[in-house]
Parts: sequence; C-alpha cells; structure tokens
Amino acid sequence: MSALINKSRLIVQSTSKSIAGEAYRTLQTNIQFASLNKEIKTLLVTSTIPGEGKSTTISNLAIAYAESNKKVLLIDADLRRPSLHKMFSTSSRFGLSYLLTKQCKLEESIIDTFIPNLSLISSGPVVSNPYELLNSGALSSLLDDLKSLFDIILIDSSPLMPVSDSLIVSAKCDGVLYVIHYGKVKKEAAQKGIASLRNAEANIIGAVINNKKNHKVSYYY
Repeated sequence: MSALINKSRLIVQSTSKSIAGEAYRTLQTNIQFASLNKEIKTLLVTSTIPGEGKSTTISNLAIAYAESNKKVLLIDADLRRPSLHKMFSTSSRFGLSYLLTKQCKLEESIIDTFIPNLSLISSGPVVSNPYELLNSGALSSLLDDLKSLFDIILIDSSPLMPVSDSLIVSAKCDGVLYVIHYGKVKKEAAQKGIASLRNAEANIIGAVINNKKNHKVSYYY
C-alpha cells in the first residue's frame, strides 16, 4: 500500500497525458531555456517552509528529464526530514550522509529507480550535524565526480526556514528552483527566503507556484 501511495505523487509517470504531467514537462523545457547562457548540471529545489511540495516537484521534474532520454540523478540532501526514498520505495541505508563521511562507496549509494534513466542517492541515516556535513568540501567533491556520470543532477534540500542547510547547498549548485505553495506560505516569508538565497549568491533561475490540491504547477522567471 505504501508504494502505491508514494507513486501516486509521481504525476508524470502515473498520468503521462494529464495537464499536470504536461506542466512538469513544460517546467523542464523552461529550465533548459534558462540555462542557454550557462549549462545547468546541478539544480537545487527548495522552498520557504515544509509542505510546499518541493519533493513532489523535484521528483516529477526528474521523471520528465528521464523521459527525454537524459541520464538523471536525484539526491536527497534533506538530512533532517528526508522523503525521496519513501517516494521511490527504496532504501536509505547507504545514502548521502554515509557518502560524505566516507562510510560507503559511491557505487553502493546510487540506486536505480523503477523509472528508466533515473537514479537516486537517498539521504542516508539522519545525522545530528547536517549543516556542518553539507558545508564540508566533501559535497563539492562528490558533485564534481557525479557531473561526469549524469546529464543532470537534481538536489532536494531542507526548506529555508527555520534552518539554513539549503543556503549551503545552493552555493555549490549551478542553479536554484524555488517552490512556493500558493495560499500556504506568506508573501513576506517567501520574499525573505529568496533574499537569503540572493545574499548567498545563489543563481535563482525561477520559481514554481504550486497548488498541490488542484495539481497546478506554474513557472515564473
């Protein structure tokens, strides 16, 4: 039952001809246009607060890329409340936290999902010092190694409030996509989150205005 519930959030894969599925494919196209001047190999997806749909957004975006014959890697860098391993019904035993602390090898952590062309590195066991771990040089080195193996790397991370893990990760990525759940997050909070990313010199390529109840996804640049 859990696998069915998790896969139901993967709109692109489960309803390939739906309006919502096409919205994610359009999102992928818009990101490609945004990267004409600078290639985006690593893309962070974040939000202001929990529950805005960033993990659903990044998962469906990853499937859209995979369906276009791109070799795609999803990384769950939310070391506080990881969810991607549940969404794809995989293990989180050998994941990012183990990789960054050299407790497993890269080949042990990359999992093939049930979507062709789409692989996943889960969060690994939850750690007590996620900020320090993500701020280490190990993450930068890992991403450099992975760029030669995949066409696009999509990274899920913690919301910007109340922690700043995503700010650290954003500085290591080519671009950032900001997810905003319409009607859930206050305008002032979203503006504060975007300002924080800009202060961290993140390359914000656009924002997704998301309404999960009605499965609406809009992209703004």
